[in-house]
Amino acid sequence: MGPIILLILLGLILLFIETLLLPGFVFTGILGICSLVAACYFGFVNYGNTGGIITVIISVAVAAAFMVWILRSKTWKKATLNTEIKAAVDQRPHEKGIAVGTKGVTATRLNPMGRVRFENGEEAEVHSLDGLIEARSNVVVDSVEEEKIFVKLVKED
Repeated sequence: MGPIILLILLGLILLFIETLLLPGFVFTGILGICSLVAACYFGFVNYGNTGGIITVIISVAVAAAFMVWILRSKTWKKATLNTEIKAAVDQRPHEKGIAVGTKGVTATRLNPMGRVRFENGEEAEVHSLDGLIEARSNVVVDSVEEEKIFVKLVKED
């Protein structure tokens, strides 16, 4: 009877690990289910049909109670991410005073997208026509299509 109880406990612990610590890992969940199935199998082999059925009922009841306890407890509140995204979509380029010919300096590396701080003090996300442009490089707006701003590197003479 001891090995059957240990297999049930091992299965529950592995399912707990799968549920809370390693979600999506699958391997520990499969091992947990295999452990519970093995406990039921040994219940049938060692104690006959009656012992096997009792083992199955106990395994299912304990696993169900365990899952209800996890879902009702504050465990999920501790495990979930409770942050709020406060980002906003950029305004349209013409509302920011950005048009063809507006010059600026890259605030981040354009690979091929990044952010540029323009000479009018506005900052926006842009697309590079010249591929990779390093940060703090001088750029100029080549074209504006709807909300997309396309820039190219200013050639130094």
